[in-house]
Amino acid sequence: MSKVYARRRVSILAALSGLTASVALFNSPSASAALPTPVSAATARTYLASLTVAAEDRTGYDRDLFPHWITQSGTCNTREVVLKRDGTNVVQDSACAATSGSWYSVYDGATWTAASDLDIDHLVPLAEAWDSGADGWTTARRQAFANDLTRPQLIAVTDNVNQAKGDQDPATWMPSRTAYRCTYVRAWVQVKYYYGLSVDSAEKSALTSYLASC
Repeated sequence: MSKVYARRRVSILAALSGLTASVALFNSPSASAALPTPVSAATARTYLASLTVAAEDRTGYDRDLFPHWITQSGTCNTREVVLKRDGTNVVQDSACAATSGSWYSVYDGATWTAASDLDIDHLVPLAEAWDSGADGWTTARRQAFANDLTRPQLIAVTDNVNQAKGDQDPATWMPSRTAYRCTYVRAWVQVKYYYGLSVDSAEKSALTSYLASC
């Protein structure tokens, strides 16, 4: 075999290997969800250390105090934007409702083909935010929190998993997929830090423990 042919053969094999890797990455389930990438574990640990530790107080909480699923553009509201972002081959009708597509739920590893099987989870729940300082916010700030597409706060997941999570924090609920837990706690801390929310002692202990293994 000539040296020129050998080099050409190696180059072709390398290109094919790269293409195969790219296809595998594109087809992997984790590529389906598009939660904004949270801060690193090191940054999350720094953020967590600076958060105020305080007892939670739910007095006066009402979900309607957090206007959510507001119009983002045209006929599309926040839920529909997240469904489009987090799905694969999502088709929407003229009203922006998802009529077909595929969604991989990173919390539990399930894949769905009907938008009705998905909830949009507020990673830091609205009630948790209220307990942690949002009771003192303006309605405009609560609306911004409930529809935040910039921070890692909204994600499409299996509806009954989201319902089982409810308003729990990481001290009492975590995604069943252990592979996602590091991402989850990094996102949780980033959102709390950005919005100046407090943590309770059990919550901080759980977050500290999970971040230590990230």
